[in-house]
Amino acid sequence: MAKQEFKAESKRLLEMMINSIYTQREIFLRELISNASDAIDKMYYKALVDEEIVFNKEDYFIKVTADKANRTLTISDTGMGMTQEELENNLGVIAKSGSLAFKKDNEAKDGHNIIGQFGVGFYSAFMVADVVTVISKALGSDEAFKWESEGADGYTIVPCEKDTVGTEIILTIKENTEDDQYDEYLEEYRLKSIIKKYSDFIKFPIKMDAKGQRPIEGSEDELEEVIEEETINSMVPIWRKNKNELTVEDYDNFYAEKRYGFDKPIKHIHISADGAVVYNAILFIPENTPFDYYTKEYEKGLELYSNGVLIMDKCSDLLPDFFSFVKGMVDSEDLSLNISREMLQHDRQLTLIAKNIKNKIKSQLQSLLKDEREKYEQFFNSFGRQLKFGVYNEYGMNKDLLQDLLMFHSSKEKKLVTLDEYVARMPEDQKYIYYASGDSMERIDRLPQTEIVTDKGYEILYFTDDIDEFAIKMIMSYKEKEFRSVSSGDLGIEADENDKPTEAEENDNKELFEAMKGVLTDKVTNVKASKRLKSHPVCLSSEGELTIEMEKILMGMANGQDAKADKVLEINVNHEVFQSLRDAYANDKDKLSLYTNLLYNQALLIEGLQVIDPVQFTNDICKIMK
Repeated sequence: MAKQEFKAESKRLLEMMINSIYTQREIFLRELISNASDAIDKMYYKALVDEEIVFNKEDYFIKVTADKANRTLTISDTGMGMTQEELENNLGVIAKSGSLAFKKDNEAKDGHNIIGQFGVGFYSAFMVADVVTVISKALGSDEAFKWESEGADGYTIVPCEKDTVGTEIILTIKENTEDDQYDEYLEEYRLKSIIKKYSDFIKFPIKMDAKGQRPIEGSEDELEEVIEEETINSMVPIWRKNKNELTVEDYDNFYAEKRYGFDKPIKHIHISADGAVVYNAILFIPENTPFDYYTKEYEKGLELYSNGVLIMDKCSDLLPDFFSFVKGMVDSEDLSLNISREMLQHDRQLTLIAKNIKNKIKSQLQSLLKDEREKYEQFFNSFGRQLKFGVYNEYGMNKDLLQDLLMFHSSKEKKLVTLDEYVARMPEDQKYIYYASGDSMERIDRLPQTEIVTDKGYEILYFTDDIDEFAIKMIMSYKEKEFRSVSSGDLGIEADENDKPTEAEENDNKELFEAMKGVLTDKVTNVKASKRLKSHPVCLSSEGELTIEMEKILMGMANGQDAKADKVLEINVNHEVFQSLRDAYANDKDKLSLYTNLLYNQALLIEGLQVIDPVQFTNDICKIMK
């Protein structure tokens, strides 16, 4: 038969199909296996409506055969097969899909899931093959036909011999080049890995002749090499099984098999949704933080399947950033895929699935917190920082969703507590939720600013993560209780009557503090008598939204050098050091300057801030020691 030209546009169109649509060559095997599965699905559907056809599932399979000597790779199926006219229409017209037409003709009926909808997947074969040959015999036909093409120049269709109904696609694999190794598509291990990756859950057996060994008959030690047919794919995915039939071990094994992590998941979530959008999902909350989790290299996302065929390794659109630690997969028939089936169109179905998954994860974490506290704390130690970042990110848009999942260490229990637990045990006279920031709980315990809060019997939340205070600033209040740093200018705590200075003392102190403020120039916004200090002589507090701890964090960032908190130097007027200040103010202004700088630098060190001039600081100490 004379060569016929493709009926869809020009050589350029086919070149685009082959070279532009698919990002990875290995996709070709997924596409051809999916087409073979479609052909068997059509046979199954025909059996449902035609009593003369008996569908014995054991008779239906897909086989992949590699012939290194002749450089051919054959994908055969026992499906419907194609007539000469169907070969002409389906393979001679680029982007016309026989599966799509079959689906439209029968869209009102149930009983089949057709994967191929675009009619271009077949042509991905030309990415790895110089020649593509299709031999097919249709159901109910006595004739078989061979379709063959070397690419954009066209194709031929001629009668041929084939004993059984079905289709064989024979690829003549390209020769290796300096840049590309096509031999890999003839290697048993490589073909198996591609099948397991993309087509593991095709519901019909995918078979290969594989090398193996068995004992030689009559010998206990000697082995002989044999070729045995084996089924490569799992066929029935775990997510389509009844939840009641599955055990925790089944889910843990799936987690390990899919290489989601080397740990064991703390919890799994099995979703079978059948509503506005139909999908199945298995999600895992990992036990440990991946080594690259808090780096730019970490890539979030769930595996995405369409009818059991892997479409994307990591679909990031299915997970919000604050739940990026979740591993797992989603399988749906309702997704709108692009023409290569490698990417998703952004549509309503995807949005609905993502929203549902987000809510399911939140619900599972709440249940874990309520019913398995130890496991939740283990999870929070690994991923709590990400939840806090989720509260802070996007201007606090997700704070209501996440705030009940947050935990902080407490001054009372020295263990993790929730905001709800803190508020539930607040005394009636306590106005604020108090917190203190620092590098560690031990360091926070020694902060002078905590004295008056702990003396009143109020609980303090310890903020030891650099994100903590930023997140709380977004929440602002919880159950109508405002958050307040122990270093804040106003703690809402009245000093005891015995500790309050008289009016005359306040006037005297005002002049002294003005003089000290003059010594410190622009280092502090104010110097004042402290209402919070008990045993310590001095501390720093802050005014405004930016706290001292936030300044420390921002100063450590590349673009945060200009971040400055409005610092207030607070003096304990009941400490013996204060009398030395009064004496110096009355008798020796140089000594007042010396004392002021020493106290300021002391307050900086308590806060973990850098002393601006260490040499001058040591010289000042030496002056005191003379």
